[in-house]
Amino acid sequence: MISQMLLRRHEKKTLIVALIIVLAAVLVPLSNLLLAETNPLHIPGYLVPLLGKYLCYALLALALDLVWGYCGILSLGHGAFFALGGYAMGMYLMRQIGNRGVYANPELPDFMVFLNWQELPWYWYGFNHFAFAALMVLVVPGLLAFVFGWFAFRSRVTGVYLSIITQAMTYALLLAFFRNEMGFGGNNGLTDFKDILGQNIQASGTRAALFAATAIALALALLLSSAIVRSKYGKVLVGVRDAESRTRFLGYRVENMKLFIFTISAMMAGVAGALYVPQVGIINPGEFAPGNSIEVVIWTAVGGRGTLIGPIIGAFLVNFGKSIFTAAFPEFWLFALGALFVATTLFLPKGIVGTVQQYFARRKEYKTAGETEKTYQEDKAAALTAATASPQAAE
Repeated sequence: MISQMLLRRHEKKTLIVALIIVLAAVLVPLSNLLLAETNPLHIPGYLVPLLGKYLCYALLALALDLVWGYCGILSLGHGAFFALGGYAMGMYLMRQIGNRGVYANPELPDFMVFLNWQELPWYWYGFNHFAFAALMVLVVPGLLAFVFGWFAFRSRVTGVYLSIITQAMTYALLLAFFRNEMGFGGNNGLTDFKDILGQNIQASGTRAALFAATAIALALALLLSSAIVRSKYGKVLVGVRDAESRTRFLGYRVENMKLFIFTISAMMAGVAGALYVPQVGIINPGEFAPGNSIEVVIWTAVGGRGTLIGPIIGAFLVNFGKSIFTAAFPEFWLFALGALFVATTLFLPKGIVGTVQQYFARRKEYKTAGETEKTYQEDKAAALTAATASPQAAE
């Protein structure tokens, strides 16, 4: 009964991918912590946070796919929500340093002491508690997306104009966070983290736990996204994507539907950023760079937008290729990335997963058509046989 309920709410392939991710959350840490380094199945310590970073990128790409693939909102500012979630987690990690910093100030982070700040800014209050920081990881990106979407969608800004103002939003935040007066570390950002939940952030066990938490978060986000897009609300979202004016004419409040999914997507991106920071060890204004948001669009397009699974695959493949390519030819990576996007647009417009789905759908159609034709011919032959036999039976 439970399996039937799950299949009604989620596609079978979505459940399989979520299960694979959960298995990775268990097997990768066990391989790293329990197997000897000489064992061929051992995963090195440096690879665990790298894979965790890929999972964070996959979660970010999944968040973008919700609004772009199913609602037609091409956001070029999702990197802003990712960075805001990262800063919320970074502020918590900075408060955990205490008097172990360079200046041994129990209250102020090192960069504030260096800049002669006399007291902690009011917006840093509460970040010494993990629960408060976790809440801000959701609230800050979600609130920004809600306010931004409230004005943009009610003004009926769509298409390329919406994409441009989302990019302008993230660029404005980039310039703001670069300023030392903002109280977020300026150009250097937040770094030199020590502990998370009382555990050494550099310890192998902590890194393994962070990887597992990221994998579980991705699996839950995938199931949540699947439940949304397969619901009645999700069907209307696709209607907004394909024919917004007609959907509005039918009586749906299109701006409210866009606002809800945009806010949910921003909160998912914030969670991705929060999980990214302790594994990478730094958060700075560079995460707001418009180029980062454009890269997320490329991951989603390569994997296949409007598929949920595609963006996860695309994020892994592109970033794995980036790790290899930048090690060999670092100066040519941006050219390779641009060429990849052009090639995807020309030869794989539906992305990897979308193209595979299209192939199997056509194959199924051909098979169904062949079976229909075969049945028709058999019925025709049976009818002719019956018509031929009827006169003989009458005699």
